[in-house]
Amino acid sequence: MTSLIWLLILIVVIGAPALRKLISQRQKKKQVDQGEVPQGPRMNIPVGKILGGIVLAGAVILLVFNSFYSVSEQENAVVTQFGKIVRTDTAGLYFKIPFLQRVRMVDITTHGTGVGYTVSDSGQNIEDAGEGIMITSDFNLLNIDFYLEYKVDDPVAYLYYSEDPEGILKNIALASIRSVVSNYPVDDAMTTGKNQIQADVKETMMRELEENDIGLQVVNITVQDSEPPTDAIKQAFKAVETAKQGADTARNNALQYQNSQLPNAEAQADKIVQDATAAKEARIAEASGQASRFNAEYEEYIKFPEVTKKRMFYETMEDILPELKVIITDGDTQTLLPLDSFSGSGQADESGSGTDSTAGSGSGNGTAGGTAESSRSTESGTSGTGTGTAANGGN
Repeated sequence: MTSLIWLLILIVVIGAPALRKLISQRQKKKQVDQGEVPQGPRMNIPVGKILGGIVLAGAVILLVFNSFYSVSEQENAVVTQFGKIVRTDTAGLYFKIPFLQRVRMVDITTHGTGVGYTVSDSGQNIEDAGEGIMITSDFNLLNIDFYLEYKVDDPVAYLYYSEDPEGILKNIALASIRSVVSNYPVDDAMTTGKNQIQADVKETMMRELEENDIGLQVVNITVQDSEPPTDAIKQAFKAVETAKQGADTARNNALQYQNSQLPNAEAQADKIVQDATAAKEARIAEASGQASRFNAEYEEYIKFPEVTKKRMFYETMEDILPELKVIITDGDTQTLLPLDSFSGSGQADESGSGTDSTAGSGSGNGTAGGTAESSRSTESGTSGTGTGTAANGGN
């Protein structure tokens, strides 16, 4: 159609001067026949030759314009001859046989369409419940929308292998989406599982398109929106999401508190372990020292048993007697007399209270005698057994 329009334009442009000249000659001839003086020399040009030349020039121009075609970078050209595919051309200027070869342009840029919604002329998204409502693995209904991007990767298959490749692509997308969404619970499909759903849907569609070979390729598919189908369910899901966010916040706070307390607790535990280790090592060292000391004393004891025995007894008495408090009683009286030191201030106190002791009764004399006897018995008992420290004055 475009070629015919260009032909008509060329015929008009080329034939207009010739027609004007022909009309001018007819007017001059008419003037001569009427006896008028012609304005110039008479020219007799046949009208058929003029029209033939115009038609021939138009045909030549048409052939030239119909023999060449250009392909842009956004297109591919499929050339057919008598219905048979000859070649596929990319961007550039090409020649074809006029009227025998036909060229069909195919747009190879990326196109987009909605799945689960349609876009109106004003640019608003109109929900399509028949496409968007899906069922999940836990038998919940979900309204999920996708945006599909695709392009032509095989112009020949796109033009001749199917009657409606876009319609087939839409059906493949719906089948893949329903198959994939049915494998996920509703919570994952609405929140964390969207990226995985997109990847699974794209992989399934690419496999189906390769099997069907309609000349189209999936560029990308993304989840636009995912929500429950009714308002009541939306509110319930929002409440659940709010509760999950609160749980996450509490968990994060607990982890933060744990991270702040664990180092202190671990430090205290390490200190306790170190103190216990130090105490253990000290006790072991002390026990080892005592054992070594005992072994050394035992070796000396084997060499000189009696000498070693007396030395150990004297050393023990030196440790025990300074802290020992001696009390003397005859066994019948209720009054206990402490025996103070005989040296230093003890002798002064004793001399100062001599009048009181000499003025005592017979019982006092008996007590003094008992004291002397007790001291002698104490000496004899100490030297004999090494264990006695006091004696009864009455006995």
